[in-house]
Amino acid sequence: MYQVAQLIGGVWGAGGEGGELVVRDPADGSPVSSAPVATADEVGKAVEAARGVAAQWAATAPADRAAALHRAADAVAAAVDDLARATTAEMGKPLPDARGGVEAGVGTLRQYAELAPVRGGRTLHGATDALDFMTPQPRGVVAAITPWNDPVAVSCGLLGAALVTGNVVLHKPSERAPATGWLLAKALDSALPPGVLSLLTGGPETGAALAAQEVDVVAHVGATATGRAIAAAAARTGAKVLLENGGSDPLVVDGDVDPLWAAGQAALGAFANAGQICVAVERIYVHRDVAEDFTQALAERAEALRVGPGGDPRTELGPLVDRRHRDHVHGQVTAAVAQGARLRTGGTLPDGPGAFYPATVLADCRHDMTVVREETFGPVAAIVTVDSFSEALRCAADSPYGLAATVLTASMSHAQRAWRELPVGAVKVNAVFGGAPGGAAHPRRGSGHGYGYGPELLDEFTATKAVHLEAPGGGHW
Repeated sequence: MYQVAQLIGGVWGAGGEGGELVVRDPADGSPVSSAPVATADEVGKAVEAARGVAAQWAATAPADRAAALHRAADAVAAAVDDLARATTAEMGKPLPDARGGVEAGVGTLRQYAELAPVRGGRTLHGATDALDFMTPQPRGVVAAITPWNDPVAVSCGLLGAALVTGNVVLHKPSERAPATGWLLAKALDSALPPGVLSLLTGGPETGAALAAQEVDVVAHVGATATGRAIAAAAARTGAKVLLENGGSDPLVVDGDVDPLWAAGQAALGAFANAGQICVAVERIYVHRDVAEDFTQALAERAEALRVGPGGDPRTELGPLVDRRHRDHVHGQVTAAVAQGARLRTGGTLPDGPGAFYPATVLADCRHDMTVVREETFGPVAAIVTVDSFSEALRCAADSPYGLAATVLTASMSHAQRAWRELPVGAVKVNAVFGGAPGGAAHPRRGSGHGYGYGPELLDEFTATKAVHLEAPGGGHW
């Protein structure tokens, strides 16, 4: 069992007067990690300690900060196996997927270590006897509140970008993955000056206390409701807020594509990581011409997935993160069936321990159903049959969220319409998880705001200052 310790002001084992929280393996319910709960007072002391080292880290040469981040990436790479096992134990992800998330995090740290030293300001053309320029500076103290579904990859993005641009960071990992956050912090801290990174653990109360502190940036990846509460707290302190929150990402299946191929794309998008991905496919608008063949093929793919604990190398579909979340997923499925949706496969609670839920395909859904309108975050594919590509785009755009969307089409004109018209941060055509490295996007509506990932995230953690220099009295220096 993992015994998690906090890191405050360069001291491991500090704090934890709020008690402890225990995380259980979602595959069998056994306890896997115990973490201290930081009190509001401890959070305040951690922020104060971070302020004490912020100026020194900000004054460190960009090349030296980048070198430290490279060393941190080396340390995380050396801990890949430990981090992957902790992720699987705490949230159930199949071990190869968990390892892939850690490796992605290492790549992100290295990307930011390379990019940060060469990203600068610009010179302005003013008076000939003066010097004008714009220069980026660290914002100061960053609070990073990260999720459980891909805990290392997401954390490395936020922490790496904030640290390499000269900010000090207080990291609060999800209460469902504290051991993963602890192991990551140990690796990063080994390469950083004392106090530059702090680790605070606890539940929603700890996160709320951190968001309410006088910090300079609050960066949050997680649920929309939590993001809105953070934004409200930051409005009182003046902190900048970066949010990547919930989504209900659509998949549009045009009438001119191979329905069997389209079903493969849909299965990947809906069932990877048991549907617990921010940009998972949640609602599918399929043209009537291919709807039946597509739905049948998707149901067959769902039924063929091997279900089991994440540590079993044969597992393709692991458990949901916990039974509380499983109840949420099953509740949406049950309500949809009561409203007229038809179960093609799945949709039943399995016997036995753990938080397992079968890959589920719902046909005959309507656009106004909760399972279509709201985020499910589980292995559920809700299918709405449409009569035209225009109807599909109209429905896909009609959402309280705006994270990402995927369109499967053989028509270039339809592809062009889709990326122009869909009000989301990312549009993928003919590949549910396609995209070049370094891509960055602005989520919209309830899905958040500010750049998530990519080189542009470095700019989010800096403030640009305009400087004008001229000699005194029109003379010379």
